[in-house]
Amino acid sequence: MSKEGFRGLVVWQKAKEFAVAIYQLTSEGAIARDFGLRDQMRRAAISVCSNIAEGSAAELISQLEIAKAVGYLSNDDALRLIQTSDEIGKMLRGLIKARSDT
Repeated sequence: MSKEGFRGLVVWQKAKEFAVAIYQLTSEGAIARDFGLRDQMRRAAISVCSNIAEGSAAELISQLEIAKAVGYLSNDDALRLIQTSDEIGKMLRGLIKARSDT
């Protein structure tokens, strides 16, 4: 994997674009009023992207990226939250490594 981690993977980038497209397409018309189907489609699309990332911190980063892309978060807010999530992920990996070395 590249130094960008999962965000450098073309498959993750495509999955993120796909989730954004699902959000946009389900925001209007008849499907927007079918809350059950709309919400399930959105959850499924986010799940594809999140499962490629794996790990709770990485999954959240995927979801933050999608929220930013659909206009729910400002670039500044998304960047701040993504940086914090990256930091937590690094800390978790360090904790797991330290515990496995004992």
